[in-house]
Amino acid sequence: MEQNKEMTAQESLKIITETMNKNRQDIVRHGGKYFILWGILLTVFSLLVYCLWKTTDHAVWCNLWFGMPLVGIPLSRWIGSKEQVVRAENTISRINTGIWRAFGIFACTLSLFTVCYAFTGTTDLNGLVLAGSLTASIVLLFGLAETISGIALKNWTIKIAGWLTGIGGVVIYYLLTEGAEQMLIFTLAGVVLAATGLIIKYQYK
Repeated sequence: MEQNKEMTAQESLKIITETMNKNRQDIVRHGGKYFILWGILLTVFSLLVYCLWKTTDHAVWCNLWFGMPLVGIPLSRWIGSKEQVVRAENTISRINTGIWRAFGIFACTLSLFTVCYAFTGTTDLNGLVLAGSLTASIVLLFGLAETISGIALKNWTIKIAGWLTGIGGVVIYYLLTEGAEQMLIFTLAGVVLAATGLIIKYQYK
């Protein structure tokens, strides 16, 4: 009797593990197109801000970044509505959603604080330092969120992409950024993100 109970417990644990692994794979498989979408948007917006900043020599164009979620969120929902299979929400998907929501909240709050502080009479030098530190902070937060997402989903492609974006972006920032050039860090992040989506789609085609 005890042996039967033990086998039942082991079988239940096996079923739970298999279910969670399948949920992870489903999230990664369906998430490929979102990586591509946000990677393209990140690349386009970063190049747009870079070109306008470089041409006019005004960092005010950085405010265009607030338009990216206004474009990306409706597009993400539209893509989700086109899916034929409606996926049930589970613990893994809630954790993954929570990770990216937390990143969005932190990034937007930090950006708004920096913008507001920049209008309180700081010098141009202080404004440049603020913009630079914001770039490094956002790219580090982005890479951290992506890496944690990869850990939660047990996917090495996402983990490596997050590390390259976060650590690589900060290293590049300290090595060669000046003024508008710092926007190219986000271009790199966008390319890495889109490439991650393409790799995922290839893995699960």
